[in-house]
Amino acid sequence: MNILEIISQELLYTKISLNFNFLEANVLNILLLLTGLIYVLKNFLGSTLNDRQSKVIFAINESEERLKQANLRLNEAEKQLAQTQLIINQIINEAETTAKKVRESILEQGKSDIEKLTKTSKASVRFAENQVKLQIQQQITALAIKKVSFELKNQMNSIMQNKMIDRGIMQLEGKINL
Repeated sequence: MNILEIISQELLYTKISLNFNFLEANVLNILLLLTGLIYVLKNFLGSTLNDRQSKVIFAINESEERLKQANLRLNEAEKQLAQTQLIINQIINEAETTAKKVRESILEQGKSDIEKLTKTSKASVRFAENQVKLQIQQQITALAIKKVSFELKNQMNSIMQNKMIDRGIMQLEGKINL
């Protein structure tokens, strides 16, 4: 009671007072009303809270299931990403290998073409040299024949012609007699 007296004295100084008479203060009515409300609302609130609790539990379970599914899909996607990365790396390696082979093939073809061109050029040069030599020989021969013809015409007289004809006839007679 000391506490209640101290509180009531404090309230007297603040001009608020407590009435300790339960019947006059309607405390009993308020308690009955509260008890009734609690009893009536207990079932209503209890069922509402139970429904809400079951909905929350269902939502949590559903969320957990979706989380599991999402984790499974994530793991599958990560596996597919890793496989795709491996395939991409293989494609890159194959492309690099193919590029090297093509480059080497082009270089070999270029070398082969250069060798063919070099051989063809050398053959063309040799052919041109031979043609030039042949033309020079023909010109020299033609000049020599002209010079010999000219000198023969100058030196040849009727006596020499007769001697050459006689010599040719004698050679022919020797062949005929054999």
